[in-house]
Amino acid sequence: MRPRLVILSRGPKLYSTKRLSEEAENAGWDVRILDPLALTMIVDEQGGKIFYRGWPVECEAVIPRIGYSITRRGVPIVRQFERMGVIVMNSSDGITRSRDKLIACQMMSSGNIPVPITAQVVSWEDTNRAISRVGGTPCVVKSTEGTHGAGVFLAKTEQHARQLVYQMLEREMRPLVQEYIEESHGKDIRALVVGGKVVACMRRRANGDEFRSNFHLGGSVEKVDIDPDFEKIAIKAARILGLEIAGVDLLESDRGALVLEVNSSPGLEGIEKASEVNVAGAVSSRLNYLMQKNEGSINQDYQSNNVNEKYQADS
Repeated sequence: MRPRLVILSRGPKLYSTKRLSEEAENAGWDVRILDPLALTMIVDEQGGKIFYRGWPVECEAVIPRIGYSITRRGVPIVRQFERMGVIVMNSSDGITRSRDKLIACQMMSSGNIPVPITAQVVSWEDTNRAISRVGGTPCVVKSTEGTHGAGVFLAKTEQHARQLVYQMLEREMRPLVQEYIEESHGKDIRALVVGGKVVACMRRRANGDEFRSNFHLGGSVEKVDIDPDFEKIAIKAARILGLEIAGVDLLESDRGALVLEVNSSPGLEGIEKASEVNVAGAVSSRLNYLMQKNEGSINQDYQSNNVNEKYQADS
């Protein structure tokens, strides 16, 4: 029987979801795409179960494509699959860490990964002190949570920065003030890490005067050969956050690579087209490896139990 894979995604027709499904099927998996918000769970002393329209969901592996807007509802579903012993490509903890920019920055900094200087702001009155700590204006003001460049702004004056911080606090957002890397304005490198290896990378360039280089904001992408030091940093960042699949965004600064952020549900369209690499296929290959490793572990446990039972019987 073909192993069963569940892709958790709200967009079955999205490029990334379709590509992951296609390559997994080509690799021998029986694939179902399920909306994580349509799943329910029951937790009990046996660990619990997950249900879709009243039927239990049974599978050997899960690929979570949990978007930012449903993180709080999607992560418990991922955690429940983990409790059920299912192979999960991107753990619930990894997703949670990557979604909070402050936590991710703290973890990477503790792991000696270079990041832009970042200051937390708890009140708009503290904005000037935060600006001073990151080297003055211009500076970047961003929310601790967000994706595709949402909630990220370039403040050219202290007054503008204070205004942005005040607006975020009014909306009960948690603002950060971050160092602006002038030499990397409007561009970055996205490294796609799968299973501890960089399988593809691209340079992203912003459109026009836009300083955010996100593909979804109309930016362009191009093939790039990543520097070995950048590659090592990207791999280490994914490992520290506990991610099997990660899009690591790197700024090219005068002092070397700086990790801007790490995405736990990276889009595949731009990077597959720019790099001409079958990223979805790399994910499927990693999935097959994890499945074989898991089966080997189960067989080893089974053999060990048989030996123990025989030993006890002989005794």
